[in-house]
Amino acid sequence: MQKIRILSAADIKKVMSMKDAIAADKVALQVYSEKKCNIPLRANLNIPEYDGQSLYMYGYVAPAKASGVKIVSVYPHNIEKGLTSVPATMVVLNSETGEVNCLMDGTYLTQLRTGAVAGAATDELAREDSHVFALFGTGGQAESQLEAVLNVRPIREVKVFDISAERAQAFAAKMQAEYGQKFNVEIKAVASAAQALEDADIVTAVTTAKKAVFDGSLLKRGAHVNGVGSYTPDMAEIPEYVLTHAGKVYVDTFDAVKESGDIIQPIKNGAFKETQITGELGEKLAGFKPGRSSQDELTFFETTGSAVLDLVVSQKIYEAAVKAGIGQVITL
Repeated sequence: MQKIRILSAADIKKVMSMKDAIAADKVALQVYSEKKCNIPLRANLNIPEYDGQSLYMYGYVAPAKASGVKIVSVYPHNIEKGLTSVPATMVVLNSETGEVNCLMDGTYLTQLRTGAVAGAATDELAREDSHVFALFGTGGQAESQLEAVLNVRPIREVKVFDISAERAQAFAAKMQAEYGQKFNVEIKAVASAAQALEDADIVTAVTTAKKAVFDGSLLKRGAHVNGVGSYTPDMAEIPEYVLTHAGKVYVDTFDAVKESGDIIQPIKNGAFKETQITGELGEKLAGFKPGRSSQDELTFFETTGSAVLDLVVSQKIYEAAVKAGIGQVITL
């Protein structure tokens, strides 16, 4: 008989903290850069009758004993049915037997590991004395981006900007209630992108914008910038200025160069060359590439996501859930 553990988002939250996820993401990126894993390109399957698409992100990470596949579907018409338009499920396999060990909420897993990877980059590249954080975007990924930065730097002020002032205010109020006292931080909405950048030591953009969401020339000296939202060639939320002025440009994997408009567009414009990318963050973690060289240096990190993050984080979640007896177990 095969036993499969079922983990909801609530279950995951009980056994995996943001700090744990950041540590797991660091392991995943380092293993990836050291070429100690097998991560094929994700498979895309179109379902034209329903204007849908399913993506399969899979692989094997030997050092973490992690194997499995995340199934993410994009069905825009689901909203009309009262369903999420991007359902996701993570299938965790036993790497020794090939049996399915666990099914877990892939939507929350994605939010967690994506926030954590920007947190990992911030921990590795941002100034230690960073106190002001600017967050652009208030969508489904925004909260985990905020939580991750709060976990790695002594942030005292967070300024939130969104093209919808109403969304920014609602998000800031919710986050203040959630994290204000816990991290001794003030979280507020601001009226303009320029206002968000004032004195900002760390900047994260997590939007679906097709053009820059802020003026790079207004960045504070020594700032660190995370580009999180751009995962297609036509999406470009980060201004070209950041790439042309950054002393260090890191990516999660070099697949980002092929997928993110933040990088693709400046290359096509002739303003930036792929050879100017410092490296993968995992190379920095492994000691192959340098970190920040001065307090005044501008640093940049671009993430488009990778199955290696899902695999390592989900395996850690599964192991913790088994140890704590969390989740529902079914027998086939």
